[in-house]
Amino acid sequence: MKPQRKFYLITLAALLVAMATFLLGRWQLQRASLKEALIAQATIAGRKSAIENQALISVRTEELLHRRAHLTGRWKGSATIYLDNRQMNGKPGFFVLTPLVLEGSADAVVVQRGWVPRNFVDRTDVVQVQTPSGLVTVDGNVVALPSKLLDLGDSQFQQIRQNLDMPSYRRETGLNFLDLSVQQTGSVQDGLVRDWLVASSGSAVHYGYAFQWFGLCALTLFLYVWFQIVRKQARKD
Repeated sequence: MKPQRKFYLITLAALLVAMATFLLGRWQLQRASLKEALIAQATIAGRKSAIENQALISVRTEELLHRRAHLTGRWKGSATIYLDNRQMNGKPGFFVLTPLVLEGSADAVVVQRGWVPRNFVDRTDVVQVQTPSGLVTVDGNVVALPSKLLDLGDSQFQQIRQNLDMPSYRRETGLNFLDLSVQQTGSVQDGLVRDWLVASSGSAVHYGYAFQWFGLCALTLFLYVWFQIVRKQARKD
């Protein structure tokens, strides 16, 4: 290969690598900024006054996320389900979900009441949570519906499920659910653990990746200048 052609190919490769790594670094910075903005919004929402039944029903879902809630209604204990493979404080167990039929409305909301540990001897043996009858008051935070995990098939246990399938849950219960849920906070007299994971931006990870990409970009340019310009010029001299 002719030296001039080799020089052009090396130059093109160096420019492509430098451009790609620079753009990847910028992308990581943008992701960090986006996550920080979302956490800032969540913090502001959490400082607002608690919403009650009517606001939960009438306001759009995305405007309510991370707001505190003070709700009144009646539990439908017979529809309680246990989401499997959910962790709290690093321990495997179940999230306990029970519908709360809102007072003065036909609507219901899925309440993530808390967490119970798994029985490693008998998977079907779950802690039966006491569910009060009559009108109750529930304090919590408005969040999205529980995240879905990899589902290897329909659970053979009706009460224990891998994920919450809202269309199926609506048909089973006959309830008109809102497209959100509430993570219950407050008293732990019912034996449930409520050390819910506090949302964090995770921006430090993206800043770290950005530093690596920008570092690789700078290294590429440095090596190109050193070997293709400085060293060649030194040989000529």
